[in-house]
Amino acid sequence: MIRFGTSGWRAVMGDEFTFSNVRRVVQAIANYLKQKFPGQDISLVVGYDTRFLSERFAREAASLLSRNKIQVYLTERDCPSQALAYQIIRGGHSGGINFTASFNPPKFNGLKFNVETGAPALPEVTDLIEKEVERVRAKDVLPQYYPDRSYMHLIDLQTGYLDYLQKKIDFETIKKSGIKIGIDLLYGTSREYLDEILEENGIPVEVIHGYIDPYFGGISPACTEKNLAELKKLVTGRGCALGLSTDADGDRFGLVNEQGKLVIANYMLALLLEYFLRVKGWRGGVARSVTTTHLIDRIARYYDLPVYRTPVGFKYLADLFIKGKIIFGGEESACLAVKDHLPEKDGIFAGLLVAEMVAVYGESLTELLAQLFKKYGKMVGAQTNLALSAGISRRLSELIKNPPQTVGKRRVIAVETMDGLKLVFPGDSWLTLRFSGTEPVVRCYSEAETKQEAQALLTSGVRLLC
Repeated sequence: MIRFGTSGWRAVMGDEFTFSNVRRVVQAIANYLKQKFPGQDISLVVGYDTRFLSERFAREAASLLSRNKIQVYLTERDCPSQALAYQIIRGGHSGGINFTASFNPPKFNGLKFNVETGAPALPEVTDLIEKEVERVRAKDVLPQYYPDRSYMHLIDLQTGYLDYLQKKIDFETIKKSGIKIGIDLLYGTSREYLDEILEENGIPVEVIHGYIDPYFGGISPACTEKNLAELKKLVTGRGCALGLSTDADGDRFGLVNEQGKLVIANYMLALLLEYFLRVKGWRGGVARSVTTTHLIDRIARYYDLPVYRTPVGFKYLADLFIKGKIIFGGEESACLAVKDHLPEKDGIFAGLLVAEMVAVYGESLTELLAQLFKKYGKMVGAQTNLALSAGISRRLSELIKNPPQTVGKRRVIAVETMDGLKLVFPGDSWLTLRFSGTEPVVRCYSEAETKQEAQALLTSGVRLLC
């Protein structure tokens, strides 16, 4: 059964993710748009990442959409998700389809649908599309047709997106700082985007994995500790001030400090929020997902700013962004929303902001983190996954209905059930148990002021389920 999860529909190629099913989903999207915009001209941007068959899937989708009399703007090469979102807004299109499984392993592919605002589709939209998928039979969309070339157009996304970024980053200050930046493109779509804009602004870079490999060097194209081992060596070996990376479709970021150590996304989000508030003088609402660090809350309290809490999924942050409620939003999975930018994750922009921050402060990431922790205290997270079973599913559902008042000796002071179960304890420590939106697992998260406390909380959470 085809379902849209936290970030689109993802499945194993040759299993659920087949050309037949792709045609069904694309036709369902076409049906949805015809119902939403009756009697109006409809246009869609269609893009794809660097994984196996993504371009073929995109061309198949474009052909089918053209037979539906929908104007299709097919990207001339693989593209970052945020570049596609920018083109939707810039061109006034009805939405966009991107073939990518983001950071999932090479055997997966996926389809993301963005609406006319450029933002990822919310559940009320994808629920309607899922119902349409059930109505579309495979035999109704057999590839026994020729594309209508009058409805198909090739489009360049790189130029417009990089021009857009050029106005948003203080490249001159980065250049004057004299820092060198290491870049690991992880064989993905940020190739000739992240590296090119830095080089064109005269900023020295050292680049690895800047070419297409559908198998991503035998790894999942995610910015993890293990996957960025080569970037760590590059940074220390070449004397870089920092290392930047993005996942397969360029919407998530990875960050390595000058010592070749991974800076977790939670800490980078906190650093950037403090930078925006302290240096740029921004004020307004701040948002985070239920699994994101409470350092965000501490910073917001210091500046007397409201905090919005959302379920996991950037689409919820994007909704607050579009409604003008927030100037900043973050997810621990390396997703960032920033005032006056796009309502879509943007790992390229996030990395460039970090480079700007380091240049403006004139201090290393290690020093900046030390200052952050001195001011707000340090929070440490822990995480594990439990394979989903009937018993674990039942127990989590029961806990959501009847949350405990204590966990061990810890008193629960707040409960959130917007996405699974979150228990908050004194001192900003917390425990979250939630069903994954992309895999058959229950994700368990905790955060506390020490590693030992965070691990103890996580262990207690697992005992509640097992």
